[in-house]
Amino acid sequence: MSQVIGQTRLAYSRTWHHLALPPPNTPEAPACGRLASRIALLLMGKHKPIYDPSTDCGDYVVITNCSNLKVTGKKREQKMYYTHTTRPGSLKSMSMEKLMDKWGAGEILVRAVRGMLPKNRLRDKRLLRLKIFEYDAHPYEQNILKYPKKMTVLDFPEVKEAISSQPVLEQPAVAEK
Repeated sequence: MSQVIGQTRLAYSRTWHHLALPPPNTPEAPACGRLASRIALLLMGKHKPIYDPSTDCGDYVVITNCSNLKVTGKKREQKMYYTHTTRPGSLKSMSMEKLMDKWGAGEILVRAVRGMLPKNRLRDKRLLRLKIFEYDAHPYEQNILKYPKKMTVLDFPEVKEAISSQPVLEQPAVAEK
């Protein structure tokens, strides 16, 4: 972090991260909890050198293909979500399967991320930066940074030209014993 006053504006800028979930049967598909913990770190800004728990310096996170959310074990049938209105007898429970049918898999992920964020006044503001979509299409395409493919020294035209202009040296034949 810069010690000069006014030089940290760029560090506080918010970037957009895009996570496209692969199909759940593939080995690179993360489970719901592991994915939620990564998202919570991005929303809090813990990956930045200027992180401070009392300031909101996190980034935006866009998640697509949320219908491919991977859940391990028998959680889909057995895990229950509870709501209560503080009135006597108003406790309602819903299984994960019914919640997915009613609200989609994005609601499961939002509840998991919400539980992993600190319970303070910044939690709702951070959750507003989480954008979840069931399929590929989303309106934030222009906000997400596109990184070019990693270039090596051999990809520069000057180096290619210099290599092609050099004569090929033949290796001397090694006498066999």
